[in-house]
Amino acid sequence: MAPLSGAAVARLATYSARLAEHQGRLSARIGDLFQLVSEADFIRQLANEEVIQLGHIERALKAKQTRTGRVSARILDDMLAGIILIDTAGAAVGKCNGLTVLEVGDSVFGVPARISATVYPGSSGIVDIEREVNLGQPIHSKGVMILTGYLGSRYAQEFPLEISASIALEQSYGYVDGDSASLGEVCTLISALSRTPLKQCFAITGSINQFGEVQAVGGVNEKIEGFFRLCEARGLTGEQGVIIPRANVTTLMLDERVVQAVRAGQFHVYAVREVDEALARLVGKPFGA
Repeated sequence: MAPLSGAAVARLATYSARLAEHQGRLSARIGDLFQLVSEADFIRQLANEEVIQLGHIERALKAKQTRTGRVSARILDDMLAGIILIDTAGAAVGKCNGLTVLEVGDSVFGVPARISATVYPGSSGIVDIEREVNLGQPIHSKGVMILTGYLGSRYAQEFPLEISASIALEQSYGYVDGDSASLGEVCTLISALSRTPLKQCFAITGSINQFGEVQAVGGVNEKIEGFFRLCEARGLTGEQGVIIPRANVTTLMLDERVVQAVRAGQFHVYAVREVDEALARLVGKPFGA
């Protein structure tokens, strides 16, 4: 195997940091790194060059994306065709765009998913549709219970929280696990209760605790890039963006296209610490206004 140029080593380090999901750490997945370098070395041989250059690493990464990106490309096509319903403009009551991660083989990619909430008279509490049909796994169900506790402690100190509501991850037909949708779910539920529309140009991810503090989640790079691809395909307006936990800022290792769009003001990444901050961003007004 040929030696690597300085730029190629730097690119390999950023790729390793992305695998580790932390800007200050390198991944222990040595096999994935060796596979990337081996493919880059093969590309170098085809080009009849003596050193593995940055361009060889980039071509190897692009080739892997092409090989493993068929499923994500089909899902994106379905969104653009209106088969999977995801809005990236306007405002709506009881709806917001959540962010999920799918893993198919050795391909890991982010996909936006609509979170919806409906409310109606009664006192049956908050119904988690995913759990009722045995698709919601324990950590997801825990997240819904935690947001119920938050709503009670935040809004029902003087009167009982007598509501009937249902929450669902729309067009989801498999098992749902993890609590990263709880921030989006609580914002959607508050929107439905207050009849306040939420901006659909945003997608949101984050876990919450019973005090309304937003906690870190996994797969944030893939989630952001999944929503960015949809917005880019429909046309960037300068209003679209994502809302993530403040604790995830150190895990950001985004694709260069996303970074360039953020620098140009065409796409935005907002980091929040509390539920109220996320609500203010989704509503477009200071909380309580």
